[in-house]
Formats: sequence, C-alpha cells, structure tokens
Amino acid sequence: MKVVVIDGQGGRMGRMFIEQVKKRELPCEILAIGTNGIATAAMLKAGADTGATGENPVRVACRDADVIVGPIGILVADSLAGEVTPQMALAIGQSRAKRLLLPVNQCSNIIAGLRDMPMARLIDEAVEILKELL
Repeated sequence: MKVVVIDGQGGRMGRMFIEQVKKRELPCEILAIGTNGIATAAMLKAGADTGATGENPVRVACRDADVIVGPIGILVADSLAGEVTPQMALAIGQSRAKRLLLPVNQCSNIIAGLRDMPMARLIDEAVEILKELL
C-alpha cells in the first residue's frame, strides 16, 4: 500500500506521523512530499521510504496513492502560508486515494465541532486509522 504524506513549513506533523508508522511497523510504503525542502528533509529523517519536494511530485504521487495523509490545509489552495498551490489542492482532491486529514486549526482553516488536541494525540489517532485501512 502506498501512503503519501504531504506536509509543509517545518514538516513537524509529517515527521511525527512517519515516526509512529515506522515504530509500529505498519506494512506500507511511505512517500514523503514536502511543499518545501525543510519539510521533505524532516520527513525523510523520520524514516520515509522516499521523498520529493514541490508541486509536481504532489500531482504525480496523487495519481496512484492509496492513502494521502496531511493537515486539512492541503485541500485548500494558498494554505500552509501559501505553500499549497491550487494545482496541489486539485490533485489531492481529485485523487482516488483515501484522504487521512488532520484537523489542524491553523492557517485560517478552522474546523467547527472539533476540540483542539495536542499534535501527538492527533498523530496517534491518524496512525490507528491508517492501521485499520491497511
């Protein structure tokens, strides 16, 4: 199963997610795609199988991904401090993959009905969902 993890800025969320997936030894290939080089490097350091940076890798990876993981902002053009392009958001939204989105209330994206919780807890829940999908 191909899991594409997309993150931006410092790549903290993606790094934490990948570390937990690797720690639990879930049977999947992880492709880390950063919207910038710092995010990609952080996710590769966490143990991603491969990595790439930028808009075109997002567009290509979304074509055959089984699961796409990232903050909810990856679905919103100009989100993550402007790092998500309209083409990235479109590719993610049109992908046949299941989207495992973390409800991070930042970058002007506020999700009603959810309470804020620490990133570590969000990551634990997301990894459990991925485990069920596998």
